[in-house]
Amino acid sequence: MIKFSDIQDAFDFVSSAPYGEHSAMIHKDTGRILWRSEYGDLDETSEDDWESGDAIEIPHQNDLDLDRDLVFDFARMNLPDDYDYICQIFSKRGAYGRLKDFLDSKGLLQSWYDFENKEKEEALRQWCQDNSIEISDG
Repeated sequence: MIKFSDIQDAFDFVSSAPYGEHSAMIHKDTGRILWRSEYGDLDETSEDDWESGDAIEIPHQNDLDLDRDLVFDFARMNLPDDYDYICQIFSKRGAYGRLKDFLDSKGLLQSWYDFENKEKEEALRQWCQDNSIEISDG
C-alpha cells in the first residue's frame, strides 16, 4: 500500500511547473517515489531506477483534464451569469490571476479552492484505481 498523501505530494510537484518540466515516478511494488526536474537532480537515482518496469509516471494535472475545463465547470455551477466573462478572462495570458481576483470580488475564492482541491483529489484517486495502485489514507 502506498500513502495517498505521498502520491498527492508528487502530483502537486509535477503540476507545479509547466508540463514536462517536473516529473515523478512511483514504483508500484515498493511505493518508492522518484522525483526529477529540468532544473537539476532532486533524487540520487540511476536511470535503471527511473526506467524500472514496475514504475509508473505520476500525471500532470493537464493529463487529468484539471486545467481550464475545471474552471469552466466551476463557473457553470456557481457563476452562470458570468460564464461568458470567465471565458473572456481565459482568452489572454495571466488568466488564473485575473480569475482569482474576480472570484475574490464575488466572495467565491475559497469556494473555488475547495472545489479545485476536491476535483483534483477525486481525479487522482481514480488515476490510482485505473493504474492498480493500492493506496492508504494513513
